[in-house]
Amino acid sequence: GGGGASALVGAVGTALGNMVGSLTVGKKKYADVEDEMWELKAKCDQLQKDFLRLIERDAEVFEPLSKAYGMPRETEEEKAARTAAMQNGLKAAVAVPLSVAKAAYEVLPFAETMVVKGNKTAVTDALVATMMARTAVLGALFNVKINLESIKDEEFVKETSKEVEVLEKKAVAFEQKILAQAGVSKSVVE
Repeated sequence: GGGGASALVGAVGTALGNMVGSLTVGKKKYADVEDEMWELKAKCDQLQKDFLRLIERDAEVFEPLSKAYGMPRETEEEKAARTAAMQNGLKAAVAVPLSVAKAAYEVLPFAETMVVKGNKTAVTDALVATMMARTAVLGALFNVKINLESIKDEEFVKETSKEVEVLEKKAVAFEQKILAQAGVSKSVVE
């Protein structure tokens, strides 16, 4: 689903940023940032693994929710069991894409470093990594929002919605900051 697809986009964006790091290390011109690049590359490697696990996890949490929709609802007991299973499934279906969005947001500082300090011949790759990270955040949050619409726990919905709104705004602003640092006109990406 969309959460897994967003995780895949995050993984690809992270790999792209990691590639910029690879094109930076070992170059005399970038010797002063080599240690930092190696450190970022290691963090990117871990994030890529996290994204791949989240793709699998997104598919896993959908299965019980899918089964809940097919549960019988003839008696009041069956209806109550179905509702409980659906509510639990929906909360799990919120948790995974929210984790995807948070992980994708973590890519943005790495992408920024690659844009600012990485190999200048690959700056556009770092910019694409930036845009992919933002897209992964927003895509995952779309899935969170749609599932929140069906959750009856008002406090959970309120708190999660607040978290979604903050993360969404931060991701868009961070992307704009990085693009501006590279001299990309805001009108180009609107």
